[in-house]
Formats: sequence, structure tokens, C-alpha cells
Amino acid sequence: MRVVAALDKFRGTATAAQVASAVASAVAGHGGTTVEVPMADGGEGLLDVFGGPDRTNEVTGPLGEPVSAGWRLSGETAVIEMARAAGLALAGGADGNRPLDATTTGVGELMHHAVEQGARRIIVGMGGSASTDGGLGAVDTMGSPARYRGVELLGACDVRTRFTAAAEVFGPQKGASDAHIRLLTGRLERLVQVYEELYGVDVSAMDRAGAAGGLAGGLAARGAQLVDGVDLVAEEVRLDEHLVGADLAVTGEGRLDATSMAGKVVSGVAAYAAAAGVPLLVVVGSADPDVVVPGDVLSLVDLFGLDRAQTDTSACVTEAVTGWLARR
Repeated sequence: MRVVAALDKFRGTATAAQVASAVASAVAGHGGTTVEVPMADGGEGLLDVFGGPDRTNEVTGPLGEPVSAGWRLSGETAVIEMARAAGLALAGGADGNRPLDATTTGVGELMHHAVEQGARRIIVGMGGSASTDGGLGAVDTMGSPARYRGVELLGACDVRTRFTAAAEVFGPQKGASDAHIRLLTGRLERLVQVYEELYGVDVSAMDRAGAAGGLAGGLAARGAQLVDGVDLVAEEVRLDEHLVGADLAVTGEGRLDATSMAGKVVSGVAAYAAAAGVPLLVVVGSADPDVVVPGDVLSLVDLFGLDRAQTDTSACVTEAVTGWLARR
């Protein structure tokens, strides 16, 4: 038996590499082999998939304080996780965040550093943001358009939300009240006009432009191509090649819900597995029972309870997959 373990992180409990290794342990116990392919979809973990940070710069954090943000430069390709410069975790979570003030300024500063150090291709991972500034902070600090001539900009997105919907969809999880959401939405609507006037780009009708509180739209106005992050990562790690001849693909994430099937790792791996004719197993921390996926679903919370699923995640993954294989 040959298995491809292509899972996302289980946020806050296990990295993508850890859960892939946990799957491999279960498969080895049944005499099989596993190709471990840690995945990401544009949110936190993207940088690790590309090899982790090898550069660090002090930039403006989400609430204006300086933060030390790691990023990667390999050859002429730079990889930046916006969450490392403007992430909700840096703001102290929803309770510590100031939704009206949170900025993407540090992301633009990292992009500026990347170009200065020779990057001709910049991948920016969207996800985990504190901000809903429509990318204005980044756009204002990344430097003049002339600096980016000949530089390929890619926004790796894990959602397909439209630009002006960003506040309504993601504001609550960033600590925004109903009043905040109305104000932020008004700002985004005005930014649509600003970006069209300055750069000739209408971000309002773009899928994915609302990712990272509209940062994706701001970068699109500056010439970035917005792509599903899972497809970008799949190409980087050659997922389609690994699936050739495999007997099983295992994917998963911390929480399976409606968004899982719209541009995230689970939906992406499911599509690649289907194209290769490989059966799919989905292992998740917890699952919305209404979500339909093309394969069996193992929920760690259902199998082991919430406390153990959160505190002993890797062991739970190994046990869950071991049990599933034993029933085959």
C-alpha cells in the first residue's frame, strides 16, 4: 500500500508536517509506505511548505508596533506570509485587536525589502489577518509601480470572497462589532474607486479580492495575480506526480466546514486525487456534519473527545488512521 499524506496544519495544535508524519506512522504499522506532502492554502504554514524563513526584517506590525517578520528568498522567488507582519495573533487575537486601526503596512514593507534584495517573483500568502484595510497600508509602503516592473506578484488565497464583502464575512473573527463592520465596508467601497482611479483596476468584481481583509484586492490593483493557494502549493510540491500510482490520499485540516470545499486544502487535494483516480480519506480535528466530501471523514473530536484531540493531536491522528485501515 502506497499512501500520499497531503494535509494542512491543525491550527494551534499540530503543523502540516506533524500530521503528515502521524499518518505515515499509521500506514507503516500496516506495512505500507507514505509520501509525506505537507500542504497549505495561502494561510499560515505557507512559508514552511516552501522551506521556512531565511530572512528577517523589522516592520510595522498590525497595530503600529514594530515586529520581527521572517520571510524567504530562494533564488529570485520571495515567499511572504502576511500573518507574520499583519496577523491577528500579533494583535493579541480578536480581544486585543483594534479592527478599525489594524494595517497591512508591514506586508508592503516586506515586499519592498524583497525587491531590494533581488526578488523577481513574490508570493504573498493571505490568511490569519488582523486587518480590513483593503491592502491600503501595503500598497502605500511597497514602493512605486516602477520598482515592480518585471516582478511577478502572486497572491495565494484560501477564500474567494469579494472585496467589499471582506468586513462582513471576516470582521467578526477579528473583533469587529456591527458598527465597525459598517464603517469598514464603507472604507472598502471607497477604496474600490480609489484603486480604479489610481491603477485602472476594478477590484470589486474579482473573486478572492477580499482575502486578508482586502489585501488581495489591493495587491491586485498593483498587478498581482490572485490564485487559489492550494493550487500554487500543489504545483510547488508536485502533488499530481506523487499521486500517480498511489492507493490512498489522506488530507485534512483542523476544522471541516463549508469553507473547506471552496479553495482550501481539503477541496484542492480532493480534486487532485479524483483526477488521479485515487481514493480519499479526510482526517480533521472536528467536522460540520453537513459538509459533503468525496471520501470517508474521521473527526478527532468525535473519536477521542475535544480535550485529547486538542492536546494530543498527532497521536490521535495515528490512532484514527490505524483504526480506519484495520477496518478496510
